[in-house]
Amino acid sequence: MEIIPVPVRGTIKLGQFLKLANMVDQGAEATAAIAAGEIMVDGQVVTTRGSKLSLGQVVSWTEDDNYGWQVAEEDSEF
Repeated sequence: MEIIPVPVRGTIKLGQFLKLANMVDQGAEATAAIAAGEIMVDGQVVTTRGSKLSLGQVVSWTEDDNYGWQVAEEDSEF
């Protein structure tokens, strides 16, 4: 699996992360994908849109194990 780091500042909810990582285009798409069980966090299916993510966690699609998006610390230079 190729891991793609996604810099975040502080905590972030799963639905917000999906948009930030460009895994979905709109919040409604994030809501639908999560509710349908299409999203995994660290290899476990998550169905709660408001789940909070921590640094280092990897988010992926259940049907695609080629890529994972990792919650990374935002560079403090920005």
